[in-house]
Amino acid sequence: MDRTLVIMAAGLGSRYGGVKQMTGVGPDGEILMEYAVFDALSAGFNRVVAIIKPDMLKDVKERCGDRIEKKTGIRIDYAFQTSDRFTESRPEFAGRSKPLGTVHAVLCAKEFIKTPFAVINADDYYGRSAFEVIAPQLDDLQAAEDAAMVAYRLKNTVSEFGTVTRGVCGSRDGYLSSVTETYKIKLFPDGTIRDTSESEEGPVLSPDSLVSMNLWGFSPKMLDVMERYFESFLEKLPEGDNKSECLLPTMVGDMIAEDRLNVKVLSSGDRWFGLTYKEDTPGVVAALSALHENGTYPPTLWG
Repeated sequence: MDRTLVIMAAGLGSRYGGVKQMTGVGPDGEILMEYAVFDALSAGFNRVVAIIKPDMLKDVKERCGDRIEKKTGIRIDYAFQTSDRFTESRPEFAGRSKPLGTVHAVLCAKEFIKTPFAVINADDYYGRSAFEVIAPQLDDLQAAEDAAMVAYRLKNTVSEFGTVTRGVCGSRDGYLSSVTETYKIKLFPDGTIRDTSESEEGPVLSPDSLVSMNLWGFSPKMLDVMERYFESFLEKLPEGDNKSECLLPTMVGDMIAEDRLNVKVLSSGDRWFGLTYKEDTPGVVAALSALHENGTYPPTLWG
């Protein structure tokens, strides 16, 4: 069965201080999204869509896109996330510089998504087992209301260099029961993890809490639902709001609360890591180097 990997790579990387999606971290200068493509293809995916800003196209193709296509025979489609798309009802936001969020990102790839699909961030390392567990699940996603996600433990997704945003999840009988997009989650020196959105003394979060790292599985029928959800988001957006984003975890949480979505919770045996801050880079490089050395990956991804 055809399965599509959708990679969201159009973020600004404001906390990182640059285009982190294009930071070379592998032995041959591989960027993180290349590892996702490599692992996804190994797990049985056969289509790839990269969501980028228009000015990234040349760099992405030269850095990795062209060589992936040449080595694997897999075509990569490039979708552009720009604020003038899907905003016809609110044209005042057509020139907004900050992206409109991850729901909007997926919509910008709508024309290329014809099969069940997994959607991921470009700046996260998910591990091969994440794709191995979600790939067969995609085959069962026939209706818009059926979905899946790969969950990680909060303690394995925080950064020692600053706060992170995570969708903190509740589950019941193997299905997602809630998602709370939680900002400014901070790891303290004593190992405590707190929600510091309101203050440094914010509530303590369980290190074993399940969190979303934006590895979702959907039917292509979900795209029309996403479009309606985004239209509702735009309708409610206050004039002059240049910061609010329409986010996948929030959408999923809202739809679960309305009993409109059934999301199977899957788990990965691999440890997540990613690029949130510049200071994360050496640790990511070291972790990937170890995976090449132990044979998880070949000496270079594409030979």
